[in-house]
Amino acid sequence: MKTSYAALAVALCLSTPAFADDAPADAPDAILVVGQRDAPIEIAPRGLAVSLGEEQFSAINAFNTEDLMKYAPNFFVRKRYSGDSNGVPGFRGTHSTQSARTLVMVDGFVVSNFLGNSFGFSPKWGVVGPGEVQQFDIVYGPYSSRYVGNSMGGIVNITTRSPKETEAFAKVQGMVQPYRQFSTDDSYWGGSAEAGFGLKQKDGPWSLRVTARYFRNEGQPMSFYGLTPGGAGTTPVTGAIVDPKQLEAIAAGSAIPNSPGTPTSPVFAAQSPALITQKQGKIKISYDDGAITGQLLFAWWNNKDDQHAPDCYLRDTAGNAVCEGAVRIGSTNYTASGANWSITKRDEFLLGAKIGAELGNGWEARAALSTYQIVTSKGFTSNGYIAGRDNKAGRLAEAGPTGWWTADVAIERKGAAHEVALGSTASFYRTDTRNYSLGNWRSRASITALTTETYGKTRILSAWAEDVWHITPDAQITAGLRYDDWRAYDGGLLTPSLNYQYASRHDTALSPTLSGQIDLDGTVLQLSLALATRFPTVGELYQGSLDSLGNFDPNSFDINLKPEKSRDANLLVRRDLGPVTLTGSVFYQRVKDTIFSFSGFNQNNVIRSGFKNIDRTRQWGVEAIAETKDWPLPGMDIEANVAWIDSKTLRNRANSAAEGVQFPRIPRWRINANLRYSVSDTVQTALGMRYASRPNTDLFGLQRGDTFGYTSELFALDARVNWDISAHFRLSAGVDNISNNRAWVFHPYPQRTFLLEMGWRL
Repeated sequence: MKTSYAALAVALCLSTPAFADDAPADAPDAILVVGQRDAPIEIAPRGLAVSLGEEQFSAINAFNTEDLMKYAPNFFVRKRYSGDSNGVPGFRGTHSTQSARTLVMVDGFVVSNFLGNSFGFSPKWGVVGPGEVQQFDIVYGPYSSRYVGNSMGGIVNITTRSPKETEAFAKVQGMVQPYRQFSTDDSYWGGSAEAGFGLKQKDGPWSLRVTARYFRNEGQPMSFYGLTPGGAGTTPVTGAIVDPKQLEAIAAGSAIPNSPGTPTSPVFAAQSPALITQKQGKIKISYDDGAITGQLLFAWWNNKDDQHAPDCYLRDTAGNAVCEGAVRIGSTNYTASGANWSITKRDEFLLGAKIGAELGNGWEARAALSTYQIVTSKGFTSNGYIAGRDNKAGRLAEAGPTGWWTADVAIERKGAAHEVALGSTASFYRTDTRNYSLGNWRSRASITALTTETYGKTRILSAWAEDVWHITPDAQITAGLRYDDWRAYDGGLLTPSLNYQYASRHDTALSPTLSGQIDLDGTVLQLSLALATRFPTVGELYQGSLDSLGNFDPNSFDINLKPEKSRDANLLVRRDLGPVTLTGSVFYQRVKDTIFSFSGFNQNNVIRSGFKNIDRTRQWGVEAIAETKDWPLPGMDIEANVAWIDSKTLRNRANSAAEGVQFPRIPRWRINANLRYSVSDTVQTALGMRYASRPNTDLFGLQRGDTFGYTSELFALDARVNWDISAHFRLSAGVDNISNNRAWVFHPYPQRTFLLEMGWRL
């Protein structure tokens, strides 16, 4: 099947026009876009394509850039709190830690962090502020040969604003989240300030845009700690919590073994709230004389995560807080441990340049080169609560300078019966992480020993070709072929007792794509097919991880991981019915050798994880999307979507108990909707909804719950009001999660959060 599929793609790519040299003037639109349609989509729209602009953005409480996509169909971002740097996007049946299955770009420059594949390697949303975004384009699935196999889940491109004239803007935000969970009862405050200006050369090709943003927020505690039974408890304490939701999971036979909150492991503390401080600056220089275009982009991002004091629930007989040591509750002895203090600091930047030129006769060329560099990354963690409080022993996880380079060259012909495109891409990734023990957990100067160092490199060299063949004015076929050459090398592990160098690895892949579209008297149908290969990231191969106690886990990586190989199909049907547009989608994906991180609590309440291959997984589903414009009332627009997903493990020879089970963290149902209504020329209101049914937490479908450690059902109603005080000033107020629904993605999602925003634009 693969050979015949590739042969068909090659034949279509190399075929010659069957009629005139020029494409029909009324050739069908190659886009099936949900959302805005007044701006061209910036990425190849094969399969379901979504383009979001100012109309959608103005209706969203956007604390961070990734919030601007929160109502997109069958899509989510694993965002635990405002300022979370671990926000992994998920398409359809993609697990919320499979970050390497999404290709994210800013102005076409890659900001996906393919140094690894987990929540710790999410895209670098922080290099762009919400006020900088002009357009969000989202494409579901790997249906264009232009993009590397990491687009197996989907593609996101953020287009930032370019000035059309002299302009300036400023925006300030304030937010508060009253939070209640177990014995934690507090309100967490935050805010941001963002400003910038743009200059456009009069009657000339040059433009400049400069922006900056400062963000600060205190996020709710991300974890809760359980007492370990046993020990020689000598300190009588009170205040431990037995989680009633854990009791429900136990009664249902679906509890997580050894997790906090069980009767044998009552909760004794909450992780410190995450005090997040972010600074971002960006400069964009553009050139456009009608024949040649160019852009230079530099974005810098500084992030500090300060978790300065865990919330200890235990009290001794004198009323003092107890967060560590041997304790006794009644006649039962326990040990309290794990409530650490930590500070993480990072400096990162994106630098990219691209140029495009008209070559004549419908041909044009473009080239782009970019790098994302993590200049420094330092994570300081104490060895326990008392060490954190008293500035005693701890550990440091340090990386940098490390990062990636990407390059893209393409030439294509437009306006002909065959719109041919040819190109090549290249990417290079390097990781090097060192772990040290410290005498004072806050100070790098107190290093006592190097405990582990893991390092390695990967690179991919690719060539691709695509052809859009306009068969008739109402029908077209797009065929493509991609060749990838992958290499992993210079990998190793260093400890005080071991210095091991891993052998290099090499692999290739041929990935064809095929898409057909036809307009049948106003009903547009599109069928897209693809094969895709996602090679292991440098982190999955070489980057060993620490467990939740900070100990190196030698089982957390496998240098012999196989690449993921998927077969994909997507059928779309769209019909415009005046003020209402309906889109239906059926999608299918079968993946061989799915790379998945197995994780869970061990017998000591320590979370351990490791990457392994699953022989076969499969997902398919149905999406229904409705859009209205000025209906059912003048001034009212609605975008609503519902998705049903069946995502299962088909074969897992390592443990057959997972076979036939719904893949973890993938809900059966997902619903997103946004309603916007203009009350008057100056007042706009919006109501949003997000829903996901309760999925399995583990690979075997044995762990289902609604508390810490599980992935739960999600239901959130959001509201926003915009008041245009004048042509230059806007005041906005909003609330997310109006009903204060408590939801979990292992960690807690935000509870009810209020926002007040003031914006000015020249």
